[in-house]
Amino acid sequence: MNKVAIIVAGGAGKRMGSELPKQFLMLQNKPVLYHTLNTFLSAYDDLQIVLVLAEDYVDMGREIIDAYFENDRIRIAVGGATRFDSVKNGLALVEDEAIIFVHDAVRCALTTRLIHRCYETALEMGTAIPVVKSSDSLRIINDDGLNEAIDRDKIVLVQTPQVFHSKILIPAFNIDYKDWFTDEASVVEAFGMMVTLVEGEKQNLKITHPVDLAIAEQVLADRAK
Repeated sequence: MNKVAIIVAGGAGKRMGSELPKQFLMLQNKPVLYHTLNTFLSAYDDLQIVLVLAEDYVDMGREIIDAYFENDRIRIAVGGATRFDSVKNGLALVEDEAIIFVHDAVRCALTTRLIHRCYETALEMGTAIPVVKSSDSLRIINDDGLNEAIDRDKIVLVQTPQVFHSKILIPAFNIDYKDWFTDEASVVEAFGMMVTLVEGEKQNLKITHPVDLAIAEQVLADRAK
């Protein structure tokens, strides 16, 4: 089965307090984006990547590709106003039936094991959404402003890559956008399909704040030992 990873790298990184988007910050002496791309390319020799970038940063993305990779396996799409639009633009470059990974570029500490696990599940079930259990206590704030504890054993935290058969994901992205579409799983569910959960990885963190970059630095350093 063809394999295509849509790597979404259109974020501005405002919460990092940096003028440079977080996918271009340095980690282990290479850009964050390098680590994400390299892990996917290492997972399968036949995997193709569609890198979705904000228009202003397409040239910077090309520079990273040219510096580190054989660019015949990576194509670039220009992002849109929302994540939904950016993923849809990436999907427009998927020409053949495939298993499609959609991944946040700034989740750069994922492993090839997770990629393989998601692929095998999506190949069998049509979908694969990695999740981890919450280690914190959780509370919900009701509409009236009151709050109450909820059972954390019934809550999971959703990660990427979210993986789908193209026959499911591409038609799903033809529906109208809704404000509550926060990820691809929510789009597919709105399309009327159920999704399959798989075990994620605690270290598959999303770099959002400066401390996340420091944690990712340590994770990658430990793996290199």
